[in-house]
Amino acid sequence: MKRTEAREEAFKLLYSLQIMTEKNIEEQVKIFLDENEINDQEAIKYISNIIEGTNKENDKIEALISENIKDDWDMKRISKIDLALLKLGIFEIVYSKLPYKVVINEVVELSKKYGDDNSKSFVNGVLASVVKKSGIEG
Repeated sequence: MKRTEAREEAFKLLYSLQIMTEKNIEEQVKIFLDENEINDQEAIKYISNIIEGTNKENDKIEALISENIKDDWDMKRISKIDLALLKLGIFEIVYSKLPYKVVINEVVELSKKYGDDNSKSFVNGVLASVVKKSGIEG
C-alpha cells in the first residue's frame, strides 16, 4: 500500500473516531484494519502512528487549529471531515516532521474528495498558516 493510500485510510479512521461514542482507540484501530483488510505492515504502522499521535497531541493540535482560523470562527463550526483532515495534516507536519508541501498537497486532495466546496481552500489556508506561524522549513 502506497503512503498516499495509507494516508487516506488514516483520515477515514480519524474521521470515524470523531463521530464515535466508543473511544477505545486501540480496539477501534484493530477493527478498522480488520474490516478494511489492511495487512501491509508499513501501512499498519503508519496508520497506528497517526491515530495514536493525534490522540496523544490532540489538545496541542486543536490549539494550533484554533490559533490559525479566523478570529470570528469557532472550532465547533469546522466540519468533522475538515477537522480530521487538519488534525492529520498538522500531526504529519509538526510532529512527524514530514515535508509540509507533500502533506498539504495530499491533505488538500483528500479535502477535494471528501469535503464540501469550501474544504479545499479552508484546509489549505489553515495548514499554510500553521507552517508559516511555526516557522517550519521544508
